[in-house]
Amino acid sequence: MADLAGILRDLAAESQAVDDLVAGLPAEGWARPTPAPGWSIAHQVAHLAWTDGKSLISASRPEDWQSEVENLLSIGENYVDQGAEDGAQLPPDELLAQWRAGRAALAEALAKVPEGQKLPWYGPPMSAASMATARMMETWAHGQDIADALGVTREPAERLWHIARFGTRTRDFAYKLHSLAPPTEEFRVELTAPDGSTWAFGPEDAEQRLTGSALDFCLVATQRRHPADTDLVATGADVEEWLGIAQAFAGPPGAGREPGQFA
Repeated sequence: MADLAGILRDLAAESQAVDDLVAGLPAEGWARPTPAPGWSIAHQVAHLAWTDGKSLISASRPEDWQSEVENLLSIGENYVDQGAEDGAQLPPDELLAQWRAGRAALAEALAKVPEGQKLPWYGPPMSAASMATARMMETWAHGQDIADALGVTREPAERLWHIARFGTRTRDFAYKLHSLAPPTEEFRVELTAPDGSTWAFGPEDAEQRLTGSALDFCLVATQRRHPADTDLVATGADVEEWLGIAQAFAGPPGAGREPGQFA
């Protein structure tokens, strides 16, 4: 059984780490472009606040979720970008306050979700623990965009485990996004954790394997680095293919990052 309280604590810590990156920025700093084309630092924070808001609807008012789906269908493929654009127009202090209030409300709502209840989402319904993990994955990933824009190198924390696990569990999801049949065999993924220990996922005797640092795997699974710019080693054609399409976040397949972009 997932430790929801522990995940929420780690989500709060991850959110605060990103908050610390932007809290002291002057207004012009929020306009700095990030590696995501067309997105400034303000867009990145606005997206986090927007998604927390949508997650709050799912967690606290699931009966209203159908209206969100209908709204998405009416706007189309610009749905997410429009949410980020709208939020990015707010004064930075107002946007930051909105994100802080929203993430606190979401944590409180997720903590109250009955065990076993599935929450509606744009993809498959998920448990409160899975939604909290997804929020941490997105917070960390968009925090990476902000860190890259600021030229900051972040030290990986042990809470990265949640994102590494999420990255392995979304393997088949990534294949389906690309209209590909997922491999029938499981992979073995062995990652070097920030403290030097090993995080292992999948059967120990699997023929196809992936090894490397947990940080690099999370960067690839969230499409913040190209696999060629990491220490990841794939053994098996299917694993190599997976690295090229890995995507832990919902939505259409992303463009990712170019090889050598952060060399």
